[in-house]
Amino acid sequence: MTNEIHKTAIISKKAQIADGVIIGPYCIIGDGVVINKGSKLISNVVVEGNTEFGEGCTIHPFATIGLPPQDLKYKGEPTGVKIGKGCTIREYTSVHRGSVSGDGFTKIGDNNFIMAYCHVAHDCHVGSSNIMANSATLAGHVMIEDFAFIGGVVVIHQFTRIGAYAMVGGFSGIGQDIPPYTMASGARAKLYGLNAVGLKRRGFADETVKVLKKAYKILFREKRTLADALKAIKTDLPQLPEIKHLVEFIEKNKRGICR
Repeated sequence: MTNEIHKTAIISKKAQIADGVIIGPYCIIGDGVVINKGSKLISNVVVEGNTEFGEGCTIHPFATIGLPPQDLKYKGEPTGVKIGKGCTIREYTSVHRGSVSGDGFTKIGDNNFIMAYCHVAHDCHVGSSNIMANSATLAGHVMIEDFAFIGGVVVIHQFTRIGAYAMVGGFSGIGQDIPPYTMASGARAKLYGLNAVGLKRRGFADETVKVLKKAYKILFREKRTLADALKAIKTDLPQLPEIKHLVEFIEKNKRGICR
């Protein structure tokens, strides 16, 4: 399998390009970039730094990947970006390399769909199978688990976490952690219940959704302290993997939990 590289593309001799890669017009590929089998850069894509794409990624025009972080402490250290397989990154999206204040890498997992004009800042860790709608913006060190949906024009504060299967409505400002399996929305976001429709679409059993609804009620509707609510969930509800994950996520919060 051969590569298709347009004659106007500029590719560093220090880049590693696997078989079956397509690089379209006016792309610029810098030193240390690794592009794995079957990935496609459509046109006018800029990739710099210690950046690696997994197999089968598609990067649309005018996306920029691996440029230096917007961090005044950054002094050119050899940090980078790691992107998994099967990801789609749409027009004008920017993904910045990591910084020395994190673990050195901005990480994006497998099968993510990142729509136009999104921004993934330095040291973000995005899991797999997430969707970021147009102009969703992640500040530095944001963590998103798996199967989350981030609506359009959403801004997420640095060091904030978004739990698995959560849904964040458009035009929202997120300053505290969004628990797994929930829905949040608002300029100063609030929770609006369990993401029951999303869970059913993902194949969650009715009984699992029922137990998660009970956990949500205990946590956010019964006016308990967080510690008391977590104790009640551990004592009174079946300890399904989803319940254990919800409890663990909340116990690890540092910025507070959106309520």
